[in-house]
Amino acid sequence: MKMMMQLISSALIVMLMSCNAIKNPRLTDNFNDGWKFHLGDTVNPQSSDFKDQSWRMLNLPHDWSIEGAFDKQSKAEFGGGYLNGGIGWYRKTFILDKNIYHGKDIFIDFDGVYCNSEVWINGHYLGKRPNGYISFQYDLTPFIKLGTKNVIAVRVDNSHQPNSRWYSGSGIYRNVWLEAVSPEHFDHWGFR
Repeated sequence: MKMMMQLISSALIVMLMSCNAIKNPRLTDNFNDGWKFHLGDTVNPQSSDFKDQSWRMLNLPHDWSIEGAFDKQSKAEFGGGYLNGGIGWYRKTFILDKNIYHGKDIFIDFDGVYCNSEVWINGHYLGKRPNGYISFQYDLTPFIKLGTKNVIAVRVDNSHQPNSRWYSGSGIYRNVWLEAVSPEHFDHWGFR
């Protein structure tokens, strides 16, 4: 029985590998480059037509707290490294090729954002993550536009200090990934 299960497993692996060779069912792209950043809150930057030309260009991962000066009066205190938190916004404009992404479900994966992040795509609110240490994913498929401009906006609120026993940093401090999969796929951390 054990031998039979091993043969079946091997056959399944070979089948999956040949399907993958015919058509890659999962595309994962590093999405760290080409973001814009603004320290502080502002009005309506989640809108696709918001003017962000004065915002700073940067690549992720990014921690705005470490860029600031050490401040003995900081509400983050000793555990937060005497570095201030605050509110920051990130935006990324991108175009997805119709030939590559047509018929795919498209997700954005954040490996870590500290903290209280809210995310929008093309002005549509995707959700809020209060924790800063856990990765998370949003489905962009219903709101993505292929072959034309898309805008991801992320608001990060690390203004409530102190909020950690150690230095946490502020911002999108880990990698971001754009993932495209065929409609029949393994779910993120599970099955579909």
